[in-house]
Amino acid sequence: MTRATKIVATVGPASSEFEVLQQMVRAGVDVFRLNFSHGTAADHLARSELIRRVARTAGREVAIMADLQGPKIRIGKFETGRVELEKGAEFTLDAALESPGNVGQVGLDYKELPRDVRPGDILLLNDGLIVLKVERVEGEKIVTTVRIGGELSNNKGINRQGGGLTAPALTAKDMEDIRTAMALKADFVAVSFPKNSTDMTMARQLANIAGASAKHRPMMIAKIERAEAIPELAAILEASDGIMVARGDLAVEVGNAAVPALQKRMIKMAREANKLTITATQMMESMIVNAVPTRAEVSDVANAVLDGTDAVMLSAETATGRYPVEVVEAMSAICLEAEKSYEVAIDKDFLNRTFTRVDQSIANGALFTAWHLRAKAIASLTDSGSTALWMSRHNIDLPIYALTPNVATLRRLALFRNVQPFELEQRDNRDKVLNAAEDLLLERGVVQKGDLIVLTVGEPMGQPGGTNTLKIVKVGER
Repeated sequence: MTRATKIVATVGPASSEFEVLQQMVRAGVDVFRLNFSHGTAADHLARSELIRRVARTAGREVAIMADLQGPKIRIGKFETGRVELEKGAEFTLDAALESPGNVGQVGLDYKELPRDVRPGDILLLNDGLIVLKVERVEGEKIVTTVRIGGELSNNKGINRQGGGLTAPALTAKDMEDIRTAMALKADFVAVSFPKNSTDMTMARQLANIAGASAKHRPMMIAKIERAEAIPELAAILEASDGIMVARGDLAVEVGNAAVPALQKRMIKMAREANKLTITATQMMESMIVNAVPTRAEVSDVANAVLDGTDAVMLSAETATGRYPVEVVEAMSAICLEAEKSYEVAIDKDFLNRTFTRVDQSIANGALFTAWHLRAKAIASLTDSGSTALWMSRHNIDLPIYALTPNVATLRRLALFRNVQPFELEQRDNRDKVLNAAEDLLLERGVVQKGDLIVLTVGEPMGQPGGTNTLKIVKVGER
């Protein structure tokens, strides 16, 4: 069985060697994430070159995602590196403090915080493990009472319960990092903390300008991790190519209990809008140090698959964990098992739907035809990948093969649910290309002589958005 759900793995100290990356690709990684919160531009360029070399050795394209850091909404440093905050104690966040902090106060990297908060606000530090209540604001000082204490160390993040921080999504560092991402031809750019569609539009414009000389345009992924982004989700989706359900910061702002329902809602909205989804944060967290996942983690990954996510993501598990290869193998096995429980409802999916584009109608017609004929596979000859994207928005227990001559499209397709990309040169002669597509699927062992396949193609060939033909082929009969 071909795995439909894709796997995104973060590259870090534990996964920066050629052999480890090679094993991770064999284990099932489809997209490698470069976390721009860590490392230099030179580090990211070197890792991207290594990933491309690994992919060539593996004989398949693997995509690269550049994940921008976003605003640094963090505290400063402590004299001793960490302090122990006691419940009920007074603790001050001081935007003007330049010296290291102590058990009573600490500086702020985010200097605007005193203007963003009011007495009674709840501040959550270190992913919500430390809870502070704002008592008063005195100039640059925010005086708080510790509601939930514990150990607090240098540079931990700050969230305001319910959202409302004014920090812009794109910082000067992010703008420079977008240029780096385009220099390494990242296939996806993930934007941290967007609040609205304007943030995504600006990021796309910057990426398109930076990639113009190389004629490279990445797909833009909005990381949904602010409370303010939830009511703006439809507009953010419209301005993006996909979203990441970034459950860490989002849970801190809206509360842990709200996240599972939001995850389902976001994935459903994205699929209906023909956008991509990545489910992220703590999916296999215990495997940072353990060789096997917990049963709760297995259920978490499986539920994301059943929700319809395009991809599930590993962060520290592969960046710094002890078992970067084993965690990919475990995640792949969970996805495969969960996919056996897909509910296929092609007929119901198309009720009360209207299609205004010929290529979209052909894509959905191919799904309907292949399902009812019980074809062996669907093959889409595509330049941009749009036809394959539309097909992948519906659950179907048939593999979708996207055949394209475009290397950039091949890499983007690595993130599309239930789509397996193959490189195929496409000339002007349609019949020769269709024969070549049939031969390629036979050569790859995904079909056999006598199998039915449903093909989609556009005429004239090579024009994006030109899919206008559906053909049913019995393999081996020409």
